[in-house]
Order: sequence, then structure tokens, then C-alpha cells
Amino acid sequence: YLLPEPLRRGEFLTNYCMKVLMFGWEFPPHILGGLGTASYGLTHGLAQQEDMEITFCIPKPWGDEDQSFLRIIGMNSVPIVWRDVQWDYVKDRVGHYMDPQLYYDLRDHIYADFNYMHTNDLGCMEFSGRYPDNLHEEINNYSIVAGVVARQQQFDIIHSHDWLTYPAGIHAKQVSGKPLVIHVHATDFDRSRGNVNPTVYSIEKNGMDHADCIMCVSELTRQTVIHKYYQDPRKVFTMHNAVSPLPKEIQDIQVKKNPKEKIVTFLGRITMQKGPEYFVEAAAMVLNRTRNIRFVMAGSGDMMNAMIRLAAERGIADRFHFPGFMKGKQVYEVLKMSDVYIMPSVSEPFGISPLEAMQCCVPTIISKQSGCAEILSKCIKTDYWDIHAMADAIYSICTNDSLYEYLRDEGKKEVDGIVWEKVGVKIRALYEQVLKNYGK
Repeated sequence: YLLPEPLRRGEFLTNYCMKVLMFGWEFPPHILGGLGTASYGLTHGLAQQEDMEITFCIPKPWGDEDQSFLRIIGMNSVPIVWRDVQWDYVKDRVGHYMDPQLYYDLRDHIYADFNYMHTNDLGCMEFSGRYPDNLHEEINNYSIVAGVVARQQQFDIIHSHDWLTYPAGIHAKQVSGKPLVIHVHATDFDRSRGNVNPTVYSIEKNGMDHADCIMCVSELTRQTVIHKYYQDPRKVFTMHNAVSPLPKEIQDIQVKKNPKEKIVTFLGRITMQKGPEYFVEAAAMVLNRTRNIRFVMAGSGDMMNAMIRLAAERGIADRFHFPGFMKGKQVYEVLKMSDVYIMPSVSEPFGISPLEAMQCCVPTIISKQSGCAEILSKCIKTDYWDIHAMADAIYSICTNDSLYEYLRDEGKKEVDGIVWEKVGVKIRALYEQVLKNYGK
């Protein structure tokens, strides 16, 4: 859905400092998936704009987050019950990631009697910062805390990332009267292969209904939002993800490759959404033709044991490796050792990992059912269910040097042009448009 021409060119209507209150669930280096990676890239790209001030709320900061371009508020350090505590005590407890004065400023904006809630010695609620069994309780608690934050902070616009923070965004909008932008990184139709959880769906739909602008990570996701959540297309925009440039320590990683063997890698959660069984089946077909290829399924998830069994049933367990969940530097070590990267997702709203693989000069195969397929052309695309095409693509890249070199070099060139700074310009432009039309 196109922006008006001046906004596409990045000509902003205002030249004041725009303050954004963002609600998120993850932020590097402590991440559990793509949401944390996207949250970092997006805020970093947005912060490149002149006069942008970003406050990013997460359930539980650890203190080692990069706060050079935004300010992080830990929801586990926002009081909802008044406690008479000394400055030094507060500094000792939360000082490593937050100014103690902010605790007292927030305490002045407690808006109801929450004594019945389970709070700690600072009058704050604890959060796991993960995806626990009582996730819905944490989402609700997060939105209660958001009410204190929204009363105390000064901001022009609210931006909520993914369904976990939609209730917080709605609350902040109701408290402040400021417009709400929500960012759809995935919907439950993607996560559940169509077997939608009604509670999650209702949280998602409620967030969309209250939003003044909905940003989706792909046109694929935008169509889901319009047709499955019955949203007005005029307020739903596609905002493709990008990728952060590789830091020098990642670029300098050296790996030893065995010239006699090729390595094909799947990297992601081993869940229904990611299509791991299609990877195993395609691998079995490739190994019928040649045995000098190893397959790596890096990640963890509820289908991991089933995949280990499937590899054994197909008689390819000796060529298959399951190294478990990987993060940070480990991811790039695996990618740099790989000759082919594959993402056979059944329903992938965007999928940043193929871009990361292409950055590392790894030829990439992606499913046509992924959002990143909309912006990538220097890779091979197959339907997720077409294991014959997938096997052919793997075999071709592993045996045809000129194809391997073309995808390696052209893929790297293509992905180097997909940067978060360009996304930041577009988001800023959309903010301007929302503020201009708000209340009309």
C-alpha cells in the first residue's frame, strides 16, 4: 500500500523532535527469536533519523542492552504499588540499567490500588522476559504496568510490537489520547498453520481494531490482516524487514571447511510453522544421489524429537546433525561453514535468517510462502511442500560450481542493499501521516 509521494521521498511535515513510546517483548542480546532481532534493527534504523527519541519498554532488561540510540524501560522496575524505599536501595536494585529517579517519577503515577497483585519489595511485578506457561498473565500484567508508563512519559505516538504488547498499546492510547501504531511481525494463522487459538486471535484483532495504523512485515501478512482480521486496507501498510550490517568480529570469523563434503543448513525453531519435515524429506532424496553432503538442523522446538526419529527412519541419521539452539556468534559460525542455507517455512511472515545467510555469502533456498521472497531475487524459491524441487535445488548448488558462485556473490550484493536505515525513513514518514490525520 503506497505512501503519498512526498512521504515516500522522506520529506517530513515537521521538524520537531518526535518522541515514540514503543512496547516490545525482546531486545538483544537476550533474544529467543526473530522478534528481538527485528526490534533492534528497526529501532536502530529509526534512530538514524534526525530528531527521533525512542523509549523502548521490555518486560525484563538484563543491563547489557545497547542503549546508545534509545532508552529502555524495564516493566519489572515500574512500581504499581507505592513503597517507601530509599534512593540507595533503589539504585542498588535497578541502577545497572535504569536511572533511579525514573523509579520515583513513575511511582508518582500509580493510578489504582494494586495491593491485591503479587508485587516485590519495590512494588513492582516480576516478569520472566520469555514465553512462559502463564504468558497470558504476563501480557495482562505488562498492560497494567503500561498504564503507569503512559501516564508518566511524554510522547507523540505509541508503537506496539506483536500481539504480546497490543493490550499495553491500547491501554497507553486510552490513557494518553495519542495514536497507536501496531507492528504485525506474525499472526496466529502463521504460527498455528490455520488452527488458530481463539484467545490469541481476539487479542490480535482487538489490537488491530484499536490501531490507527498497522505495519505488516510483508504483503503476505498484510493480506492476512485485511482478510482474516477484517481490517480497513487504508490503514494497513507493508513494512519489509531488513538486516543489520555485520560487525567486524562477525566478518572476521574464520572457519575450516572440508573440501570433500558440503553442508546444508536449516536454522530456526523446529516447529510446525518452519516446515522442518520437508527439509528432512528433501535431504533423504538428495542423499539417494550422493553421500558427501551433511545436513544440519540447528535450533530447538516441539518437533525436534520427531525430526530426529524421521531422519533415523529415512536411514540418514549418519548424515544429519542436531546442534540445538544457537544465538549470536554461534549462528554466524554455522552459516559460514554452510554451502547451502534453506528455509522451507510453511508460513513465514518475513524471515530474516535467509538475509543473514546471504550476508555470509551462503547460497540460499527459501519457500515461496515467505515474506522475504517478496524482496529477494538472488536466491532459489520453491513451494514449501515441493520436496522434489527443494532436493533438486540443494543438489544443483552442491554440484554446480557456477550456480554456487552466482548465488553466493549476487546474493551478498543484493542483501547489502536491504538496510534498516531505509526502513527507518519509511516508518518515520508513516508516523508523520498518522499524526497529521489523527482525530480527523
